[in-house]
Amino acid sequence: MALLSDHLKQVLRRLGRAPLFTAITLLTLAVGVGANTVIFSVVEGVLLKPLPYPHPEQLIGVWHTAPGIGLKELNMAPSIYFIDREQSTTLQDIGVYGGDSFNVTGTGQPDHVRGLDVTDGTLPILGVRPALGHLFTRKDDSPGSPETVLISYGYWQRKFGGSSSVIGRSITADGRPREIIGVLPQGFHFLDWQDADIVAPFQWDRGKIKLGNFSQRAIARLRPGVTMAQASADMARLLPVVLRSFPSPEGFSITIFEKARISPNLRPLKQDVVGDVGKVLWVLMGSIALVLLVACANVANLLLVRVEGRRQELAIRSALGAAWTRIAGELLFESIVLGVAGSLIGLAFAYGALRILVATAPTGLPRIHEIGIDLPVLLFTMGLALFTSLLIGSIPVIKYAGASVNSSLREGGRALSQSRERHRARKALVIVQVALALVLLICSGLMIRTFHALMHVSPGFDSPDSVQSFRFYIPDTQIPDKDRDRIVHMQQAILDKLAAIPGVSAAALSSAVPMDDSDTNDVLFAEDHMQSEAELPPIRRFKFVSPGSFATLGTKLVAGRDLTWTDEYQKLPVAIISENFARQYWHDPRSALGKRIRVATTDDWREIVGVAQNVHDNGVDQPAPSTVYWPIMQNNFEGQKEMVQRGIAFVLRSPRAGSRTFMDEVQQRVWSIDPDVPLADVTTLGELYTKSMARTSFTLVMLSVAGAMALLLGIVGIYGVISYSVSQRTREIGIRMALGAQRKTLTGMFVRQGLWLTCIGVACGLVVAFVTMRLMSSLLFNVSPVDPVTYASITGCVVATAYLACYLPARRAATVDPVDALRSE
Repeated sequence: MALLSDHLKQVLRRLGRAPLFTAITLLTLAVGVGANTVIFSVVEGVLLKPLPYPHPEQLIGVWHTAPGIGLKELNMAPSIYFIDREQSTTLQDIGVYGGDSFNVTGTGQPDHVRGLDVTDGTLPILGVRPALGHLFTRKDDSPGSPETVLISYGYWQRKFGGSSSVIGRSITADGRPREIIGVLPQGFHFLDWQDADIVAPFQWDRGKIKLGNFSQRAIARLRPGVTMAQASADMARLLPVVLRSFPSPEGFSITIFEKARISPNLRPLKQDVVGDVGKVLWVLMGSIALVLLVACANVANLLLVRVEGRRQELAIRSALGAAWTRIAGELLFESIVLGVAGSLIGLAFAYGALRILVATAPTGLPRIHEIGIDLPVLLFTMGLALFTSLLIGSIPVIKYAGASVNSSLREGGRALSQSRERHRARKALVIVQVALALVLLICSGLMIRTFHALMHVSPGFDSPDSVQSFRFYIPDTQIPDKDRDRIVHMQQAILDKLAAIPGVSAAALSSAVPMDDSDTNDVLFAEDHMQSEAELPPIRRFKFVSPGSFATLGTKLVAGRDLTWTDEYQKLPVAIISENFARQYWHDPRSALGKRIRVATTDDWREIVGVAQNVHDNGVDQPAPSTVYWPIMQNNFEGQKEMVQRGIAFVLRSPRAGSRTFMDEVQQRVWSIDPDVPLADVTTLGELYTKSMARTSFTLVMLSVAGAMALLLGIVGIYGVISYSVSQRTREIGIRMALGAQRKTLTGMFVRQGLWLTCIGVACGLVVAFVTMRLMSSLLFNVSPVDPVTYASITGCVVATAYLACYLPARRAATVDPVDALRSE
């Protein structure tokens, strides 16, 4: 122990005598290790860590597929849920859930809160234990029972001050009193959904359930020992039972459901939570690992220079009897001290970076609350410390701790400027640095090209930052179903108030704003394209809009006309379709005008009066869905006698969109008509557009940072090699100049040396890039993994930067005084 302490003191004294070397080395290692720790923390928290529920391996996401109507993913329907719950032999239980929101009134200013609807088994499946009260029972989830709710721990603290008397109290949500029966535990997050303040039971009436309505999600817990394949076979067995047990919706034939060929599509629940973000994270993990290798190569170069300065010392110690293993051990010990110290600093950097990452919560990054510094991350950082220590220390050990060190006594000082073999290791490390930096820069270049391509896709609307939206829900307790026309009158009255706000150039109503994930989908029949109603047409996206919606969003009408308020109030059978729908069926938008479409056989045929520009509702990297725009109030639609949109989005175009003062004025105008309903989901179309590209932006930024770090370290390596070469060949330079060599010739000699290393590194990097870039193909959009523009521009940039790094130290060679150079040795 004392010997180890003595060695440590000696190492610290040596490092203290070279503060610049020590600072650069520690900072370089800290950046490399810290970046890798951050990315591994994200990978571990998102991909590797089990879900935070009891026996997570038993949890599955219950989905379906319907190849008959071209759907790879189909949600859960109430009819399937009841049969699976009652007759499945492979499931412990199954639960259904769906997003919701509630307007809470009666406690001062109306409040809009996020909500969650669940069946009674959903939370017990996840092993939830309430902090107070109890969870839903089968009675709570039964129709006709008193309405009850659970509230989140945070909402309990904010709204009720954490009082235990909250159990049994009533809260008015959406105009109806509901009894609070429980408080969810602190820190509980339902899967990866946005945290809900209020959770309510569905209370489905089994006797009124019909086939269809695939609009909820489901989870289930397998019985012990049951495999996914066994559960899938069991649930496939029950699907025919579903078709026999429930009637078809009015206007739809059971043949439609049979021809859809619905089948189970089960998967681990973790896959539902994580999604496809794994591809991005593994690419980022690989790229940051390359940065660490470049950093290690840089530090190894610095250590080579440092150890080379100690050749005489090491040779004398060897001649005096010091064993090779002792010298190698001391060199490795010094690298271990540097590696561990750099890793500890990197860990501190990573801790701060992760706090910022969690606080900003990048869109599209799941399980953000589970990312942090835990035991696996600490073990990973310790492993990195050991890896970097051995990697940066092994090269000097191999180079200088062997028998060849004795030759230093025979060579003398002048041999230092003559031995080219001595520089091979440093040159090889520079080549590795350039190659890895080129690979990372090509990755970031391809992502930049992808982002550029996405930015040039017309989303189907104009100036999104000038479009403000918010949602507004009129509960049936305020206007009953028998007065549905009053709902639209109230909505229009609010719309008129909003249109009069200074700066508002257009205002409209819509059931969904582009890219807000609130659309509905259904089959649609065209009168002149179906021989039989039993044949299944493709699924179409449905939106319900008021007059002026297209003008407000900046969506062009390519043929026909917009809806009018006469269409709305007289409930005329009209519709507008998207351009891709028109071209699919009638090849030309104008040819679609006057054609008729409907959903159910009991519906009225509705005339197509307009064709609108395609809108990329799922993001500009996805094809624009085929869409139908209906009036917000209709008769005989989807098997219903009357239909009206109680929950609607108001859309306003104004240069003031997004400002606090504008929304304050909007709120006052709305409350002048209806003071009991709060505004919900306040956002701008620009924010939704930016959110749709968040994953691409996140990947682009991370890869660009990694590439820039690698390039900087690589250029520093080239600069160091040329600068050191100049310093070691001072006497040679003096002799050349004394014999008449021109300064330009000497500068060019060193520049060529650096560019030769750069070109070898570029060649190796291009080979690696050609092989590995295909792994990124799923992240690219309209860009080839071997895009020649990207490869050529990045290569040119690296070579140009390397030239500058070579030229600066090479220029010093031309300033050497021959007399001083010859006197130096």
